[in-house]
Amino acid sequence: MALLRGMAKFLLQWEREAQANNAPSVFDHAFLNEHTEGVLEYLAAIDDTSWDAIVEQSGLPLSDIEQSARMYAKGKNVIMCWAMGITQHRHSVPTIQEIANLMLLRGNIGRPGAGLCPVRGHSNVQGDRTMGINERPPVFLLDALEKRFQFKVPRENGHNVVEAIHAMAEGRAKVFIALGGNFAQATPDSHRTAEALSKCDLTVQISTKLNRSHLFHGKDALILPCFGRTDIDIQANGPQAVTVEDSFSMVHASNGQLKPSSKQMRSEPAIIAGIANATLGKTPVDWLWLVEDYNRIRDLIADTIPGFKDFNERVKHPGGFYLGNAAGARRWNTASTRANFKSNALPLTLINEHVSSTGQIPDLIMQSMRSHDQYNTTIYGLDDRYRGVKGQRDVLFVNEADIIRLGFQPGQKADLISIWSDNRERRVKGFTLLPFDIPAGQAAAYYPEVNPLVPLESVGDGSSTPTSKFVAIRLERSAESARIL
Repeated sequence: MALLRGMAKFLLQWEREAQANNAPSVFDHAFLNEHTEGVLEYLAAIDDTSWDAIVEQSGLPLSDIEQSARMYAKGKNVIMCWAMGITQHRHSVPTIQEIANLMLLRGNIGRPGAGLCPVRGHSNVQGDRTMGINERPPVFLLDALEKRFQFKVPRENGHNVVEAIHAMAEGRAKVFIALGGNFAQATPDSHRTAEALSKCDLTVQISTKLNRSHLFHGKDALILPCFGRTDIDIQANGPQAVTVEDSFSMVHASNGQLKPSSKQMRSEPAIIAGIANATLGKTPVDWLWLVEDYNRIRDLIADTIPGFKDFNERVKHPGGFYLGNAAGARRWNTASTRANFKSNALPLTLINEHVSSTGQIPDLIMQSMRSHDQYNTTIYGLDDRYRGVKGQRDVLFVNEADIIRLGFQPGQKADLISIWSDNRERRVKGFTLLPFDIPAGQAAAYYPEVNPLVPLESVGDGSSTPTSKFVAIRLERSAESARIL
């Protein structure tokens, strides 16, 4: 966030210089006047932020911040992308708001070749949200479902991932059903997640292949094999296609090409329809009739989800169709009907109080990341061509000066212990220290191997996203091999 605030502070400085010298503006005043609200308050927040605070929190010299700001200012059209390197921090929400602020200053939202691009890690994450897969679904969706299907829709909020783990651990949630995924591997605080799953009365894994989450189960457990998106899906009315939505709001059909490995396997829709039919019968719809032809499901989507009118016809077009993006068309879905600047102050400190209250000074701040030979929790090999690693994953990338400062030698093995105030030991063993071009005081290691180090309570303010990119750790000499869980 401090880097972005520093860039905005340079833009404001140059804008004032331009006004004083009757030079072309740095800001897009026409856009700001017509489409935004709160810019004066935001500029005041910039003025209230000192250069000292910006340099200290960003960890960058002022010259680097200025170089970044000049690069941005020279760009006629700018697309700003971010991924989990931004979202998996405690202050991720104000940081993303600062990204939007910076883009608004120069009108870089809602014109060709410019805009905001949050990068997702899966082919249909955006599509899931659009279809209402949300622990806090919007009221308009609940109203639409209630009207279309004539039943009273529950209005209570559900659980996000971290809340779900707490609920299972405390006995408030007794059944866990995973529609795909590798929950136990993808989540933080791996030992506590495994313990929480084991307290369930029933765990159900609907999976395309075996994974480690199947080993951590409740009193009763089911593994239901299902088709992957690449499998041919034949239902009563013939071959079926599913649809996906990418990060750029394009919706297209996906047809499987591979013969399923067993005639007993079912598709995900067929499994869900079977569960619903066994539980509810033909209420509020005939579930088994629906799954005979996925076009019937898409017709119901068209009735209830905005933007999907004539869904089945539009998805037949090569490449699918553009769902649309309100901000991309400069339509602002806010109470003010304008794009709102957010005037957040920089955090007082980046170190969580649950770390500082222990009295321990972290040896390093660690982030988790993926290797080249990896897709999410699926690890295809032990090499990482990005970073020159071969045949191993239990490694910690560290600045060589830090390795020496902490009393180790490059290549030596160390145990990594995270620092948190709850008196739980979170340790992974036998990680090789690799010198790497990384800022002093920082470290990096592969996910999911270091997920056990991420405290369940360490989440983003306002997002509940685990802070896997900012984990305070200390190092101890290791005598054992590394092993997850």
